[in-house]
Amino acid sequence: MTVPAAKAATAFDPANVARQFVEARLAARALPDFPGPLPADMAAGYRVQEAAIGLWPEPVIGWKVGRIPLELQAELRAERVMGPVFAGHLWQGDPREPTPLPVIAGGFAAVEAEYIYRIGRDTPADKLEWTPDEALDYVEDLLVGVEFAASPLATINVLGPRIVASDFGNNAGLILGRVVPDWRARPDLIPPCRTYVEGKLVGEGSPDSIPGRPPGSLAFLLAACAARGRPLKAGQLVTTGAASGIHDIEAGQTARITFGDLEEIRCVAVPALPTEGPGGNTNDHRRRDG
Repeated sequence: MTVPAAKAATAFDPANVARQFVEARLAARALPDFPGPLPADMAAGYRVQEAAIGLWPEPVIGWKVGRIPLELQAELRAERVMGPVFAGHLWQGDPREPTPLPVIAGGFAAVEAEYIYRIGRDTPADKLEWTPDEALDYVEDLLVGVEFAASPLATINVLGPRIVASDFGNNAGLILGRVVPDWRARPDLIPPCRTYVEGKLVGEGSPDSIPGRPPGSLAFLLAACAARGRPLKAGQLVTTGAASGIHDIEAGQTARITFGDLEEIRCVAVPALPTEGPGGNTNDHRRRDG
């Protein structure tokens, strides 16, 4: 049966959506609207994400996990959403110097305090169900850090989790802080977090702020990655959820995230620059003269 041209032109096309999101990110250019019909469900959103991962000029070095609002979980048949973290968008926090976060003008940008696992050994490719305790057996370190949540699409969170899944889980980078000492033996001593934007306290939390706590997010992620044929490798990172909330940030604004007695993480939002791909500009403004 021949599909009418008008209908074909408006059909959901994961490859085309992925290409437009990737091109917009690399060009540091905002998208005025979602590029085409919205994905019908989470699986469709992840088809876009898979296509976009194939187009992105850097390897995946970790994953972010976000929580789907409770009122949408039954409809979407999902409690969490995931997205990749790429090698060129991983930064080590320096308490002496704020980390630049490249914000696309007209897009979305936010900072989130995070608890992050570093995987100690490869996870099995055929294990599709995980308990939190099983997942923790594969962890080497727990670190604190900051997710830079950003997208060329300003309305990404308003449109919801299907669209978040489409654009790398609304992730644009990860700042690593310090390893939490004795975290496995004394989980009660994992420090709480506070987030400040322009010097104002905008959110606070702890591992208990994440439903299922960080191990629950990790168990979800290991199962989801295996199901996608992407089991985690030793050294990869998993950032487990916005413990202090999602806090918008604009170019020129500063943020400070604290984790008890550990060194604070500071960042500053800067205008994003076009990215040339591997070996070119990485959008890290500290590398201009490198």
